[in-house]
Amino acid sequence: MPYPVTFAICGCGARGLEAYAPYQETHPEEMRIVAGADPRPERLAMLQARYSVPKERCFASDTELLAQPRLADVMIVATQDRQHVDNALAALDKGYHILLEKPISPDLEECRALQKKARETGRVVVVCHVLRYTRFYSALEDLLRRGAVGKIETIDAIEHVAYWHQAHSFVRGNWRRSDLTSPMILQKSCHDMDILRWLAGEPCLRVQSFGSLDFFRAENAPEGAAPRCLDGCRCKDACPYDAEKIYITSPHTGIRGRGKVWPCGVLASEPTEEKIYEALRTGPYGRCVFHCDNDVVDHQTVNLEFAGHIHATFTMTAFTQDCHRTIKVTGTQGEISGDMEENTLFLRPFGQTERMIDLREENGEFSGHGGGDFGLMSSFCRLISQGGTEGLTGLDASVESHVMALAAEASRLDGSRTIDLAQF
Repeated sequence: MPYPVTFAICGCGARGLEAYAPYQETHPEEMRIVAGADPRPERLAMLQARYSVPKERCFASDTELLAQPRLADVMIVATQDRQHVDNALAALDKGYHILLEKPISPDLEECRALQKKARETGRVVVVCHVLRYTRFYSALEDLLRRGAVGKIETIDAIEHVAYWHQAHSFVRGNWRRSDLTSPMILQKSCHDMDILRWLAGEPCLRVQSFGSLDFFRAENAPEGAAPRCLDGCRCKDACPYDAEKIYITSPHTGIRGRGKVWPCGVLASEPTEEKIYEALRTGPYGRCVFHCDNDVVDHQTVNLEFAGHIHATFTMTAFTQDCHRTIKVTGTQGEISGDMEENTLFLRPFGQTERMIDLREENGEFSGHGGGDFGLMSSFCRLISQGGTEGLTGLDASVESHVMALAAEASRLDGSRTIDLAQF
């Protein structure tokens, strides 16, 4: 089908409307949004205003949108984790191609049901594992495939979640409870499981995991902590997790700084300081981090064994200043290390001079996840317009990362026993 590819968005939240839809603003010749659904009237109003979507094609629920005849080439499924598969199955029945926000589902049987339906309908399903579309990981994968370090022996990766991101998303926010959404190793770090599998170039055989919710618990609340940060809390000045700091005064995440779209846009559509204060007084994001109903881990490690005697470690930790990822790969002929935030890699062939690979672009287009959000959209639009059948993050490849993540969580919950993925 020719450009532009048309899209309907099921779930106009931070990912559907703020991460993927803006690709149309810079590439209207490739992408056109023609319909959407969200239960919040203000989000539908934003969809209409930004992308000229007719009011009659803006629906108050996923069910209402999916009851219509097919309205576009592609359905972006960006609802909550446990709605993904039901929405995607219904959209496939209508004839849509699917761009599916991760995770697919915390239930492996649902993942398999979606694989089966995709094969039956012959539709394209691409999962939003956006890290594969970044210049950083693309360059690293290319170096490894070309043998820059010889045979890969070990991979060590760290996801630095950042203290404020953990508080926002996984203590106060939508992904704080695994029974309502997904375990954190799946919701946050299926990206990383996918990248480790891609870089290793071999299937994962066994995993073992350790981790816990150690800090964000009621018994760790300092004396004088109030249930809500604005309710006369006597610990505000010394507490880095104070909601007023994170959402109002921080130059990085607050409404007075650079956080107007995210995270503040999660608290209020078209956020203002007045709206954010009201949200902190009445909504979940104003709660003390020690007085929430969260149960997901705040740190976790995973040991992984891949075929070919490749071994990897992965660490996810809330307790970092910044939100970024670092990695080191060792091989028989050298090593590579890098920081995704810096967008640089350092290649050290044994016995030779170190080489820095600078992946920054002074005037290049940039988007969230190190450019991966727009990289995904560019690749996906091209795939659909050219009649392709398998994207870089197709469903079969993405399910592997979910198996790895869910096995890691099972290991953590079962005394950190080693789990054979073939038997899982």
